[in-house]
Amino acid sequence: MTFKKKILFWVLALGASYFLLSYHIIFFGKQPRLLKKSHLTLNYTFFSVQSKPNQKIMAIDDLREDGIADLLVEEGKMKEEERDLYLEQYEETEDDR
Repeated sequence: MTFKKKILFWVLALGASYFLLSYHIIFFGKQPRLLKKSHLTLNYTFFSVQSKPNQKIMAIDDLREDGIADLLVEEGKMKEEERDLYLEQYEETEDDR
């Protein structure tokens, strides 16, 4: 392998790694959506909302803090009123800590 190919390989590998650390890939059936992570992590990089109740999805701190509720509303899986109730509920829970 030539030096240029090695450099290209490492640039692509590092770029892909940074992408996976920076975004959640949320699957609504076969259609994936991207959700920016608030900090670099591999937690919940790939997540499917198919056949999961909204309550279980909203219970995941990393996804909730990164804005999955808005994504669920956009996709029609949750109503705005329900989103507000969940966010209010978890905000109160965090205040109690």
